[in-house]
Amino acid sequence: ESDEHYEGCLSFFDVRGLVPRPLTITVQTTTQSGEIVTTAYERGLARLIHHEIDHLGGLLYTARMNVGVTPIPVEQYRQTGQAWAYERS
Repeated sequence: ESDEHYEGCLSFFDVRGLVPRPLTITVQTTTQSGEIVTTAYERGLARLIHHEIDHLGGLLYTARMNVGVTPIPVEQYRQTGQAWAYERS
């Protein structure tokens, strides 16, 4: 399951883009002692972490935007009134 919300990034400071992302992600990390830890993230935190993991792979949010959708100026985004709206889990 996924949703679309506007995202910003310091790579594109003055624009926002409508980006589809999964509502849940599971991330595996390795501790300094070599233990593998699996953590599930949901909603807004899943979106944020997915965004940052994309950077590790060299992707910017614009690469995830649907074909034909372009970023909009921050001023225009603010007029949409579309803040992230996730229920608390």
